[in-house]
Amino acid sequence: MAITKGAVVPNFKAKTQSGDSFELSNYLGKPLVIYFYPKDNTPGCTTQACSFRDQYQDFQDLGAEVIGISGDSEASHDKFAQKHKLPFILLSDSSKKIRTLFGVPTHFFGLMPGRVTYIIDKQGKVVSVFDSMKANVHIEHALKMIKKM
Repeated sequence: MAITKGAVVPNFKAKTQSGDSFELSNYLGKPLVIYFYPKDNTPGCTTQACSFRDQYQDFQDLGAEVIGISGDSEASHDKFAQKHKLPFILLSDSSKKIRTLFGVPTHFFGLMPGRVTYIIDKQGKVVSVFDSMKANVHIEHALKMIKKM
């Protein structure tokens, strides 16, 4: 079942691009942007990640943290983050457990993991779910929603 607006975001654990342990509950208390994307180093995903990078300070200034999640390995995330100087957390979901927990759909007949951005308030409540395969529109939506908080 997909997580929808108004739901409380479930806690989960994963590994970051640097191999560190991550637990979502340690990040509650501040606004969060959690975005799921298909794959490191693909044109759309690179555009999306670099857009979040370019406006990361705007999110930080509003007290928010940005977290990207895909099925790529920690090593792939590390190379992707270093290559594009990504300052935010990337989480490896190679087992697709987090994607399944959130109910992120697949596209193109189940061949491509979906691209969905969740905006979560300080209390852990989902205030927006934005589902679009257009990589360049997520950043604008996320920043607008964070500013409303």
